[in-house]
Amino acid sequence: MRAHKGALLQATLLALAVALVLGVTRPAHAQERVVRVWHAYGGSEEAALRETASAFHRAQPDLRIELLAVAFGAYASKLEAAIPTGHGPDVFLDAHERLVTYDNAGLLEPYGPLPPELRAEFDAPHLEALSLRGRLYALPLSIKCAALFVNDALVPRDPQTLEEIEAMRARLPPGTFPLALEAENAYFDSALLHAYGGTLLDRAGRYAFFGPAVERTLGHLKRLTREAIVPEETSAALVRQLFASGRAATAVNGPWLAPDLPRTLRWHVAPLPRVRAAGDRAMRPFSTIEGAMIARNTRERDAARRFVAFLAGPEGARIRALRGGQIVASRRAWSDPRVAQNSLLATFRTAGQQAIPMPTHPHMRYAFEPAEKALRKVMRGDMPIRAALAEGAHRFDDMTRPPPPARSPSLALIAIGVALLGFTIAAARSARDPLFRLEVRKSLPAYRYVVHAALIVFVLVVLPLLVGAAASFFAGRGTDMHYVGLANYVDILTARGGDLLGHGSFWLVLLVTVAWTVANLAIHLALGIALALVLHRPTLKLRGVYRVLLILPWAVPTYVTALAWKGLFHRQFGAVNALLELVGVDPVSWFASWATAFTANLTTNVWLGFPFMMVVTLGALAAIPKDLYEAAAVDGASAWQRFKLVTLPMLAPSLAPAVAMGAMWTFNMFNVVFLVSGGEPDGSTEILISEAYRWAFTRSQQYGYAAAYAVLIFLLLVAGTRLVERRLESARRAMA
Repeated sequence: MRAHKGALLQATLLALAVALVLGVTRPAHAQERVVRVWHAYGGSEEAALRETASAFHRAQPDLRIELLAVAFGAYASKLEAAIPTGHGPDVFLDAHERLVTYDNAGLLEPYGPLPPELRAEFDAPHLEALSLRGRLYALPLSIKCAALFVNDALVPRDPQTLEEIEAMRARLPPGTFPLALEAENAYFDSALLHAYGGTLLDRAGRYAFFGPAVERTLGHLKRLTREAIVPEETSAALVRQLFASGRAATAVNGPWLAPDLPRTLRWHVAPLPRVRAAGDRAMRPFSTIEGAMIARNTRERDAARRFVAFLAGPEGARIRALRGGQIVASRRAWSDPRVAQNSLLATFRTAGQQAIPMPTHPHMRYAFEPAEKALRKVMRGDMPIRAALAEGAHRFDDMTRPPPPARSPSLALIAIGVALLGFTIAAARSARDPLFRLEVRKSLPAYRYVVHAALIVFVLVVLPLLVGAAASFFAGRGTDMHYVGLANYVDILTARGGDLLGHGSFWLVLLVTVAWTVANLAIHLALGIALALVLHRPTLKLRGVYRVLLILPWAVPTYVTALAWKGLFHRQFGAVNALLELVGVDPVSWFASWATAFTANLTTNVWLGFPFMMVVTLGALAAIPKDLYEAAAVDGASAWQRFKLVTLPMLAPSLAPAVAMGAMWTFNMFNVVFLVSGGEPDGSTEILISEAYRWAFTRSQQYGYAAAYAVLIFLLLVAGTRLVERRLESARRAMA
């Protein structure tokens, strides 16, 4: 019996030991190794990436993939901020042309040697595009480029030349364009540019958007819009709308257009045509090779390499092709009949093989803004071709000029030390004062109630302001910054050595910002007070309905309203020009001159801003005693005199804070300027906040320079607020 019990006890202990070992060694969900992956996908591409991550997890249960979608506009800056601090991804997906920029910022880990079977999976040019100094930094995922979308109902056979597309104009229905092309977008125009033998950037990274080849390209594009082959002022949304609605026979676009097309539309994709005027050479667009890159200093390097190999390999590529519609780089994925027989994917694959990989030089990302500004000036007839191209080259040189040289921070450190010493001495003197100590002791219970709020405000408001202000004393691109003292402020206030009121100078932008703020406030006040006076009348019927309708513009999100108004001001398809044509006025190109573009911005912001003033005025009117109006009427005051001597003085205390708030909002109204005019024409309608954004995110990522702009904006608002407060105080004293 004892032996039986002993055996039973041994068996129980053995089972517990085995269970303990299994519990320790078995990879529970909490013990799984996690690979963090960042991407900028959306829609079907994001769904395909998630499906691929799930398939990888099933194949390798010890690894779990954590996906994070990051907005495309902030993608690079977030990577540059997160990876050096260890809070970024292990793997991130991006285009090959950013490879050099990421490498210079120290964000990349070399992938390492490729096994022969994996190397055979990809074309040599794709691997070369993702390599630097002979080392591979990413595996190719997909190839993206433009091709020709063809409407089967309008085009009986694929056009072989651009001239054949132009000849369609005579036989197409009225209101239908032969070609939908973003003619003011340098990325799409590059296909025609390459046919003429031009380029945006040469091999040495020098700006090349000038010269005879570029002039011939722009001349051809201008003729296409003048003859209504291509619509004017074409945007990505307009290209999609025209082709999807059957009002464009062909369209130049990428594979991302396909998901937005209706099922009722019969269409297919063909390679881009040749150009007889360019020596019968083919249009060759830029191509982008998207790669999976491993972040520097990742703690999951081996796991990251395994996931990247799976994602780029045949199994992951098949999922991305079939589920996400990507033109995958994996050769074996194309052996799957479902992928190979997909005409859309196959055509774009052929187009990608004929395309020109976008240069990886860091200057490439800075070439598009000056090139597109030159394009707009030429297409809208603001400047001759050669002069516009020369101006674009000058802008590129200004954007890529080296930052100010580093300076010693000794003087700044001494100044900070002196300030801290002075603060310490003042604090010590106060602490020695018995009355001060008594007041502090009495106030301690009150401080306990507000200390948490003060800490939160300091961390969320004050600390970011201090960090931003400190950044204004540094210069450089991205994370490669060095101390330069007041050099950024000197550059801004001296217009970078140019004309103080020249194009893009701080002082000119300040004048535009002040004009913008004053004009908006004046109209907001006038409309708000006038509508409030009407709605306040007790005899007005349906007052509630009118109030709701007039508040709606304020309730709709700003960006939605801004985009809607931008469409209303379109030259060819906008409702504003349609109304003008009804009364016999020629269509206006609203964004071709400063006056009309400023008017478009102003109209949009007035629509957004007057309800706020109207609501404030309605509340103030309700608080005015009726006895005052009765007394004024008894004294024989007219309606105008009652408004001037009773209503306005009584409204002033309530409207003063509203005016101050409205001034600050309007002064920094980024959304309207950015979304409606986009600063056009030629940046002349930019305001200070949008100009700071340009320097931070579209002009070499000069964060220090943009931070100096932000500090100056802050100081201007503080000074303006103090000035308004003094004026109001003087007015109160005068009334008293």
